[in-house]
Amino acid sequence: MPETERRTSKEFFIFAKVISRDEDMTKRIQLTAPNQIQATIQLPSSKSICNRALIIRALAQSHAPIENLSDCDDTRVMVKALQEMKPVIDIMAAGTAMRFLTAYLSVTEGSHLITGTERMKQRPIRILVDALRSLGAQIEYAGNEGFPPLKITGTELTQSEISLPGNVSSQYISALLMIGPVLKKGLRLTLTGEIISRPYIDLTLQLMNRNGADAGWTGPNILEVKPQPYQPTPYYIESDWSAASYWYAFAALTPRATLRLPDLYQDSLQGDARVAELFSRLGVSTTYHEKYVELTRTSACVEELTNDFTNQPDLAQTFVVTCALLGIRFRFSGLQSLKIKETDRMAALIKEMKKLGYLLREEAGSVLIWDGERCEPDACPAIDTYEDHRMAMAFAPACFKFKGLQINEPQVVSKSYPDFWKDLQTAGFQITEA
Repeated sequence: MPETERRTSKEFFIFAKVISRDEDMTKRIQLTAPNQIQATIQLPSSKSICNRALIIRALAQSHAPIENLSDCDDTRVMVKALQEMKPVIDIMAAGTAMRFLTAYLSVTEGSHLITGTERMKQRPIRILVDALRSLGAQIEYAGNEGFPPLKITGTELTQSEISLPGNVSSQYISALLMIGPVLKKGLRLTLTGEIISRPYIDLTLQLMNRNGADAGWTGPNILEVKPQPYQPTPYYIESDWSAASYWYAFAALTPRATLRLPDLYQDSLQGDARVAELFSRLGVSTTYHEKYVELTRTSACVEELTNDFTNQPDLAQTFVVTCALLGIRFRFSGLQSLKIKETDRMAALIKEMKKLGYLLREEAGSVLIWDGERCEPDACPAIDTYEDHRMAMAFAPACFKFKGLQINEPQVVSKSYPDFWKDLQTAGFQITEA
């Protein structure tokens, strides 16, 4: 579907006013929910697929078209960096771009400084840097040891075997895998201990192989990439299942809801496609059609939900908020990676859910529990977003339970879903400046 057909506008609409992402947006908005939702929502394309496809195409030095490319901040900075290749590359808050470009620049001619926001400079990258250095990469820390910014001088990497803990960010592993085909001897990567976020690793492998690489698992914890050049082909990016999760939450909390979400597929490469099965336990059914999925509200709903989010950490915030609002007690594990995201998401969830009257507790740095304990909610809750797009979108459905719910710094959604608030208006939500 051509971009001009997919969106009638690229601007950001808030209370009948067009606001560019380059301008200061209102600091706070107020949401009023409709009585029912019946809408077709064109979600953004998957930024996980977009950013991998862009790196693969760049490594192949190809101009093969990528259709339905996302216009979210994370993909925009990746496109800009790869097109301009300036001496100083500022990826802002895009963690995926930081990890993928660090590996890409290591095998690309020239010297570059890669940097980002203050929060990005606090997000660790030592494990990836150490792995690349062991392959022969020339990388120096330009600030604090173990953190961006990085000074990278591209060179031929002569080594081919490395070992990493399996419980590190899958973006480190994907970054290394994607440069494998251009290494003289290919790459053999051994993962030790528990392997987390395996679906994202598998996504990377499938995209690599679709573009001519020869990469895969050769054992339970061993990945091998042969030194076989990429041969990119034109590619159409499917919609983002992570973005779909927020509409599942709306469907779960709306008395009456029928939603159609185009370009989502049952056999999707995205690990977050599991959102459909999880939300079936919360009273939302999914019907798969050729070009869209349809969500409808049902009456069946569990009283308690236990789930390990190791492989789908980006869904955790959505389920924390939705379950609590539905009165469903939960125990969610596998959340260790949430502490090094755009913010410490576990701490942020505990603080913001208390504003709504829900007392969560954390265990062992990787588990969040709500056993039904309540407190007095704020009279007029205003949710802080911590420069984290998923905090804004995960809490937006709370407006069904809290009339006049407010969201601070709402523009953060541009990181992955620029048209989120506009799409809410399309679905009947009222959005006003608070």
